Amino acid sequence: MAVNTAAPAGSPAAGPGTVVLEYDGPIALVTLSNPGRLNAISIAMWQALQGVFTQLGERTDLRCVVLRGDGGNFAAGADIREFPEARADLDGVLRYHMQIIAPALEAIGSCMHPVLAQIDGVCVGGGLEIASQCDLRIAGRSSRFGVPINRLGFPMAPEEMRGLLALAGRAATTEILLEGRVFGADEALAKGLLTRIVPDAEVVADVMGTARRIAAGAPLAARINKRTIARLCARPEPLTEAELRSLFGYAQSRDHREGVRAFLAGEKPVFSGD
Repeated sequence: MAVNTAAPAGSPAAGPGTVVLEYDGPIALVTLSNPGRLNAISIAMWQALQGVFTQLGERTDLRCVVLRGDGGNFAAGADIREFPEARADLDGVLRYHMQIIAPALEAIGSCMHPVLAQIDGVCVGGGLEIASQCDLRIAGRSSRFGVPINRLGFPMAPEEMRGLLALAGRAATTEILLEGRVFGADEALAKGLLTRIVPDAEVVADVMGTARRIAAGAPLAARINKRTIARLCARPEPLTEAELRSLFGYAQSRDHREGVRAFLAGEKPVFSGD
């Protein structure tokens, strides 16, 4: 079953890619697919993710969800080709991050069923944000991780940082964001980003074996464990509207415009601090 991510012609949400939903008995399989773009996540795909996980959360017959990417990669982050239109000003940036991406991540993180990330290839930017919302992350040996958005002249949004910070902690999150470096699976495991690493050829079998073990357990116990863990983990209060507008004020900066322009042009950005 493929979820339709089409948007009206001319809409900022119009974009390529699909989110495919299939079932293997009590296991839901959710696949990010944007061929030729390393599964970069378009606005329509973010919205579809929110819809799919909301739908899955209403099904009591399910036992587990596997979230994966198509064609040998998990996801290369947000589709930057949409930025000039969808994030053209402060209000656009606020809408993009708080009304499109944040609800999608919240839907994944709050899904009552255990969610496994099957990670192959590239898992960077928004892809790592998505993986951070999953309960388990099983990755192939050659997979790569990072959040290189400093090259685009903007920081990570707070609701996107929340999952990474809870998973990796302050020190590792600070390093990942300040350096903007892409690193391998061994380092990702050491930083707390992964549950385990397996040989590339064994990722699918390992993930599905894990999903079947979970599915064979008591579903009520799994759901209660998820709720209890979430309740016992500290969750800071959301930022105020004034704090959000101050944080997203970078949308008006020269550096942000230069970062996006240079990326789309295939050039090295020249940042001035303005």
